[in-house]
Amino acid sequence: MQLKPIDQQVVVVVGASSGIGREAALQFAKHKAKLVVAARSESGLQSLVEEIRQLGSEAIAVVADVTVFDQVKAIADRAVEAYGRLDTWVHTPATGVFASFEDTKPDEFKRVIDIGLTGQAYGAMAALPHLKREGRGALIHISSVLGRRSLPLQSSYCSAKHGVEGFLEALRVELQHEKIPISVTSILPASVNTPFYNNVLTRLGVKPSGAPPYYEPSLVADAIVYTATHPTRDFLVGDVARVTDLLQRLSPSLVDFVLANVGYQLQRTSEPKSEDAPNNLYEPIPANDKVEGDFGNLAIPSIGDWLDKNPFLKWGAIMSTATLVFLATQAFKNGGKT
Repeated sequence: MQLKPIDQQVVVVVGASSGIGREAALQFAKHKAKLVVAARSESGLQSLVEEIRQLGSEAIAVVADVTVFDQVKAIADRAVEAYGRLDTWVHTPATGVFASFEDTKPDEFKRVIDIGLTGQAYGAMAALPHLKREGRGALIHISSVLGRRSLPLQSSYCSAKHGVEGFLEALRVELQHEKIPISVTSILPASVNTPFYNNVLTRLGVKPSGAPPYYEPSLVADAIVYTATHPTRDFLVGDVARVTDLLQRLSPSLVDFVLANVGYQLQRTSEPKSEDAPNNLYEPIPANDKVEGDFGNLAIPSIGDWLDKNPFLKWGAIMSTATLVFLATQAFKNGGKT
């Protein structure tokens, strides 16, 4: 499967007004892609388009709510109307409710699913006809390591992300069966330092936190831009995501035990926050139309991301390690015989 170079692509980024989506749009712009950026926040999109144009790239803004299919379809249609085609669709929107399942209201749970799962499906539905007509392209969906391993106090968000994983698996196989060369990628970050934690509804009595450490949005955006030219099934972002995924595969009950003991405290800050504080469950919060959140002091780099984007070096390191282990084993055996 061959994907076009970024500077030859028309890229749609949905959820582009803040966080991962905003940073991804800026990185695509630096690589001279033509962009359509979409979100609910008109002010956030306007400031983003100005930044993109200052970088010397083209961008069009579309205000849309991903829970309304006609509005999502309008994003794809606008890209084709303006640029004649669509090459890559990046879908990032999500929201959350930090509360126990018992304290989460039915309409809140549904709203998180509508944005975080149904909205993702609407995005693929809108983009696929245009990608098929081009004969190739990329669907890049932002999931989460919480789509592999759930945390307490985020039942609705984790349900949405688990749903995204199931949806993308089914879609990917259908496209393979039809022999349609469209790359379907799930990006699965660990905790990312975005305004997400400022925007969610919380009933914890304090501002919520992701499970530290954090990774900067630029790391996720790097993965998005990489997978827009390198067909990739899943891309775990952050070494913590890789360790969490491994532990969940090895012993889910062990992870249950750890999270039951430390998972609650890890998701709480000491900053008071009322459940009546502004949240973006139903309306955007323009004041938070920015890339980074408030946890930059807890952000760390990730070696695994660099290796995944340099597969020859990655496999070289694995083979070198395996060889050293083999030689050490042989030396130990030979030493034992003497």
